Amino acid sequence: MHILHTFANNSSVPYLSWFAERARREGGVWYTFLILFPERPEMMDEMRDKGFTVIWIPFNDKKRKWGMIRALPLLWWHMLRIKPDIVHCNLFDDSLPGLIAAWFAGIRTRVLTRQDTGYHWMHARKWVLLDRWNARLATHVIAISNECMRYLIEKENIPASKVTMVHNGIPEDLFTNQDALAIKRLRERFGTHDRYPVIGTVARFIEWKGYRTIVASARSLVRQHPNAIFLFCGQGPQEAEVRQWVVDAQLQHHVVFTGWVERAEMPSFFGLLDIYLHAAEMEPFGLVYVEAMMNAVPVISTRTGAALDSIVDGTNGFLAHERTPQALARSIERSLASDLAIIGRAGRVTALAMFPFEVMWRGTMTLYRKALNDRK
Repeated sequence: MHILHTFANNSSVPYLSWFAERARREGGVWYTFLILFPERPEMMDEMRDKGFTVIWIPFNDKKRKWGMIRALPLLWWHMLRIKPDIVHCNLFDDSLPGLIAAWFAGIRTRVLTRQDTGYHWMHARKWVLLDRWNARLATHVIAISNECMRYLIEKENIPASKVTMVHNGIPEDLFTNQDALAIKRLRERFGTHDRYPVIGTVARFIEWKGYRTIVASARSLVRQHPNAIFLFCGQGPQEAEVRQWVVDAQLQHHVVFTGWVERAEMPSFFGLLDIYLHAAEMEPFGLVYVEAMMNAVPVISTRTGAALDSIVDGTNGFLAHERTPQALARSIERSLASDLAIIGRAGRVTALAMFPFEVMWRGTMTLYRKALNDRK
């Protein structure tokens, strides 16, 4: 079974590396990757070492329309030359030209994973028509959460028979390997000694991640918990604005902008936290709060993505009933009145059952085999 993946705007994609490593060990699955990126992607070396091919197509996401138009004939030519059994597209910038190219190349099984579900609906309605066009060109659509699946069926009018739900997954050993020395170093770096509760958020500084709501809820919370500290771990275009919100709310003593934290140190970062806080709107999945759960950190989240699929409010985490500062603050208070250790352990059990990489691998391979059998 030869799978050709397209992916845009990423130099390296961890879960594609996990798929390639699993395929290399098991055999029976062959991968080729077409990567749309401004410069030579890191994946070229990663996949070469695993025995798979990465083809780089230069792509400037600052000029998306022209970039996709220029990429289209190259995608088509490579697909026509390679003749894979399945083309699998992932993000909008690679899916629009990739699915058109696959259709013209005569690839009969075209899979689309909607990693960015709902983004255009909330922030750029004029592009929703093209999301629907992508879904029409795809023969199979993967939704990565139940909320995502409902959105695709109800908002984009994709036939339910075309949509399969496959949760994302992560390898437990890579994301829970905490190190006591790293935890001590991070605690000193961020000044969390003798602070309680330590509440963390790991997300890009963009509007839909909910920092506006988090800052407002923090302002309310510190009135009752003057020793609380919030760690904001992220980068993004809204960072300066978020910093100003913190100043305006007089929270400089309570909010730390962590800057870059090495990927290898992220499990240890979770080891600092009493609570993980997530306030996104229509998060298609949300890998970071799955990481928090696997590290036994109690998660408080808005009712979205994987959190909505996995958290039983008050049992293995907490769900804010509304995406408002008041609702988020109430959920934090409820968590602090609970046994956080018990909640964290229950969340870990849930995450290890629902979101290991094995679940993602099995679900995806089952879809591929069914798709190929159906076309015979």
